[in-house]
Amino acid sequence: MINGKETDYKVSLQPAFVLHTYPWKETSLIVEAFTRDYGRLALVARGAKRPMSQYRGMLNPFCPLAVSFSGKGETKNLTKCEWHGTILLPDTAIMSAFYMNELLVRLITKRDPVPGLFSSYFSTLRKLSEGFEQHLALRYFELDLLDTIGYGLPDPREGTNYLFKNGDWLDIGPNPVSQSVSFETLKAMKQRCVQRGPQEKLVRGIIRDLITYYLDDRPVNTRNILSELRKI
Repeated sequence: MINGKETDYKVSLQPAFVLHTYPWKETSLIVEAFTRDYGRLALVARGAKRPMSQYRGMLNPFCPLAVSFSGKGETKNLTKCEWHGTILLPDTAIMSAFYMNELLVRLITKRDPVPGLFSSYFSTLRKLSEGFEQHLALRYFELDLLDTIGYGLPDPREGTNYLFKNGDWLDIGPNPVSQSVSFETLKAMKQRCVQRGPQEKLVRGIIRDLITYYLDDRPVNTRNILSELRKI
């Protein structure tokens, strides 16, 4: 930014993932991309819908890419895209991966560099593809996301219970109350060592309440879709 005007700049072969795309004009796409060093960006892929486009078949979610882009303003022009392998997700993990994408779109500010979260996202996709416990992989990604945007957990004090209320964690002392969280549970969440079974189920509910609060009680679409699919 120079004298209040954004300068034109070029970025080459930036590690990235496509979060989603939507049509723009007759032959182009707007690509919502998650990049390692530039965060979440909107990129115009001109001519991407043409049969002979250089981007044909490449702008899909969950595929590691290297993208080049340039331009002024909030929306940049995608100028090159390289495919860097495939992450094969089992059918049971597809909706979980789309859930992560939705959280990134809704909670991460555009053009805010978050390289640590990019690494967590990449790592979580690999875990899902390799059969790592799906619920635990998602819980750790959610916690990394909350840490990144400044809504992380307090440092728990042994023997103390905590209550999340109106965006704050309240230390309520040794006696638990309804919806309070114990020192042991917060410690497991902070250290990313949540146990499978009852503790993971408890942590899932805690994180769901946190994310719902930070989304101003607006529903998570992929979560609702997954819930409906389980009823079929």
